[in-house]
Amino acid sequence: MGEIVQRVRILLVDDENLVRVGLRMILEGDPGIEVVGECANGRDALEAVTDLVPDLVLMDIRMPIMDGLEASEKLLTRDPELKILMLTTFNTDQMVLTALKSGVSGFLLKDTPPAELVASIHRVSGGHTVLSEVVTKQLIAAASPSPEDSRKRAAIEKLARLTEREREIASAMARGLSNAEIAGTMFISLATVKTHIGRVLEKLDLDNRVQVALCVYESES
Repeated sequence: MGEIVQRVRILLVDDENLVRVGLRMILEGDPGIEVVGECANGRDALEAVTDLVPDLVLMDIRMPIMDGLEASEKLLTRDPELKILMLTTFNTDQMVLTALKSGVSGFLLKDTPPAELVASIHRVSGGHTVLSEVVTKQLIAAASPSPEDSRKRAAIEKLARLTEREREIASAMARGLSNAEIAGTMFISLATVKTHIGRVLEKLDLDNRVQVALCVYESES
């Protein structure tokens, strides 16, 4: 008998039917993914998550009735362990910033190549975050027009709490590197990476890698 593959259960949330069809076709081509349902707005997603219990919600931001931002905040308040990967375009800067701060697992552009989308879903399912460095930098720049902005000062003050090595780890997290990639780049063990990440989160008083990335980008904006 072959090994049973534990598939990632996905709920698709997007108001455009053609987008959902395209996403389903891409995702169902991977044996490690199962699309368990679709919704056209955030309000329906709240019910669907309760009924279908997905592992991950692939959520559009701009939708009628209830947008993805409000839906994500409600879902994460209800279940902080739920994985939410948001889809965005360049014209949703402020909403994406708020989404990152609410605790979502990351965001992708809607024109992300299919292979990268599938890989990102497995990465998020495994407890990692997915960030687009170029897009995130643009978002931070849009939200922080002044170099003297209070967010930048606050971020710099936070990062000053870290040792030099911990700042290197935080920078690697901001680039979206996995634990294994950080270990390989810095020639340290996985256990050491995990220890450093724990200390970074503790010293910065943050909950996840996305928030660390946001802090790093705000300090550099």
